Amino acid sequence: MRVVLFTGKGGVGKTTLAAATAVRLARSGRKTLVVSTDPAHSLGDALDTALDADPRELEHGLFAGHVDTRVLLDGAWADLQDHLRTLLAGIGVDDLVADELTVLPGVEDLLALAEVHRLAASGLWDVVVVDCGPTAETLRLLGLPEALSGYLDRLFPKHRRVLAGLAGADREGWERTVDALDGLAAQLEGLRAMLGDREHTSIRLVLTPERVVAAETARTVTALALHDLRVDGLVVNRMVPAPPPSLRGPTARWLRERWTEQQTVLAELTGSSGPAQTVPYTAAEPVGVEALAALAESLYGSADPVAVGPDAPPALRVERTRGDGTDPDSEFELALRLPGAASGPLDLTRVGDELVVTVGGTRRRISLPAVLRRCEVTAARLQGEDLVVTFVPDPAVWMSR
Repeated sequence: MRVVLFTGKGGVGKTTLAAATAVRLARSGRKTLVVSTDPAHSLGDALDTALDADPRELEHGLFAGHVDTRVLLDGAWADLQDHLRTLLAGIGVDDLVADELTVLPGVEDLLALAEVHRLAASGLWDVVVVDCGPTAETLRLLGLPEALSGYLDRLFPKHRRVLAGLAGADREGWERTVDALDGLAAQLEGLRAMLGDREHTSIRLVLTPERVVAAETARTVTALALHDLRVDGLVVNRMVPAPPPSLRGPTARWLRERWTEQQTVLAELTGSSGPAQTVPYTAAEPVGVEALAALAESLYGSADPVAVGPDAPPALRVERTRGDGTDPDSEFELALRLPGAASGPLDLTRVGDELVVTVGGTRRRISLPAVLRRCEVTAARLQGEDLVVTFVPDPAVWMSR
């Protein structure tokens, strides 16, 4: 089972390339679903067919649909909100306050991702291709499972869920609420497991060869690395061909300048993010299954669109650099792989048993391993593509935990 998520800055052609990839996969004999979580829902336009929340088969082995978060909000989430209001009412929280507290941040995005997980876990398809929203929305979407897991545990800690008798609510209502919370927690864990499965889930970034777009893509690579999510490739769309030497006049000059600029951007991308695939600029927008099949042929040739290549090293590593790991003179280093972090603002904060890392506008709270919780941070540095943080035992707690 493979899940491939396509994202990129708005207008770069990610929907078209996601659809083309799905067509190629289906025609290669793999049962494929392409589904959109983009609120714009332009996937149907690319495939030249009407789509809804129920995946439909367009040709043998090719299925398509889009996620309707409005339906999801009115379904399972509404039931969970009712359970949460019951819990809060049982401990004396005012109804209006309870309504505010049960609006979890980013719930629509969470439901869209949960629906993708449900479709992938159904076992009905060999590959699920996801047309995500623009980059900024996708980063928020992919970071939600981890962020909301922490939010849930802070609002309703697990050790409090078992104290039904202390809440003053009726036991049956409390148990329904606890079941709903545990169901949400399990769903979040499932989402995190799917996204973190580097062998079966990957993200493909689509861009056009323009400096502004390339800069956003580089920041996205860093942000995804911060969340330990795998980027398996860059697709550079709308590459203009090299003009023939015999061409003269203003048009030829414009083409040469445009081609030179695009090649410069492509070289910089290849140097910072590994090899990139390219797609030529076509005279007509590819619309419909046949046009998308032709586009996929120009992109992939004879290659497998979802082949699992060599993975990068683990994003998070902990090593002992001094001592035997049991004495107060030991030293440890935590290395977090962050390609491109040197080009943007980087902030590092220790908050209790967590390390909070912020790169640009993306933040992640990293739960520290047990041994590092008894240590204090003494230094941090960027070493190549790694953020390296040095820890030494804190004498006040080293022997007490």
